[in-house]
Amino acid sequence: MAHLLVTGAAGFIGSHTCDQLLAAGHTVTGLDNFRSGRHENLAAAGRSPCFTLHEVDVTATGALDRVISAARPDAIIHLAALVSVQESMTDPALNFALNVQATHLVAEAARSHGIRRVVFASSAAIYGDTTDLPIREATDKKPISPYGAAKLASEALLLGHGAAFGCTVRCQRYFNVFGPRQDPASPYSGVISIFDRRYRAGKAVTIYGDGSQTRDFISVHDVARANLIAATRPDVRSGAANICTGRATSLLEVVAVFRQQYPEVAAPTHAAPRTGDIIHSRGAPDDAAAALGFRAAVSAEDGLRELIRTG
Repeated sequence: MAHLLVTGAAGFIGSHTCDQLLAAGHTVTGLDNFRSGRHENLAAAGRSPCFTLHEVDVTATGALDRVISAARPDAIIHLAALVSVQESMTDPALNFALNVQATHLVAEAARSHGIRRVVFASSAAIYGDTTDLPIREATDKKPISPYGAAKLASEALLLGHGAAFGCTVRCQRYFNVFGPRQDPASPYSGVISIFDRRYRAGKAVTIYGDGSQTRDFISVHDVARANLIAATRPDVRSGAANICTGRATSLLEVVAVFRQQYPEVAAPTHAAPRTGDIIHSRGAPDDAAAALGFRAAVSAEDGLRELIRTG
């Protein structure tokens, strides 16, 4: 069994990752500054004797070194970040500090403490608004926000450190992650969590455009499992892979599931398409299957039903 250090442990993806690591029998040290993470997300993890939480900021001078010196983890899963594309545009300096400088500090901590593996939360945002579908790892990287640019820069930084200092690095390019614990009030919240909040409140949703636009929606349970594999599978090599389903789901299909569960809520209203919105997005899952033995197991419909059932 391994000892994993998870940054951003109290976040949406971080908390589910901690849960799966613990369920697999590993020891977990979690870090979070609670800027966007929530204590309640770690309710289950907190009951495990194999989980330790440190309320620290990864960017604080010496903080990461102190925790790693005490915990001596086998690997780092780096999920802490500024997760808002919009905030990265209004405050690029903060985006750099939390999404690039923080990654540099993780890379340096791994080097100085001899940690042999780092798993990094990257994003499909590195591809920008490409129309080349399915999106493959070799697709041109043309980020259209400081957030996407920071994720791409962080990948290069970590992979360079890994090659230079003998550390295995896995960059996980998440597509449209959804599921329990996603904050619908977050500026980075996905359309599914926004729809979920409105249906629970008995309010009709608004669809921008005709609803035929598609996304590669992947359950947070699958994303957490991909992180578990990347951090603990013994034969993993450095590289980057899309963490996606390879299937396109339209907004109309999403709404159809909600309407089955909330038949009393009024039909959706439609508004003009928003400038800059991507019409279709779908990732290619083959590299993750080859490098990690990972394929998504939760369908969009099953994941939606779980979200509606459990909140």
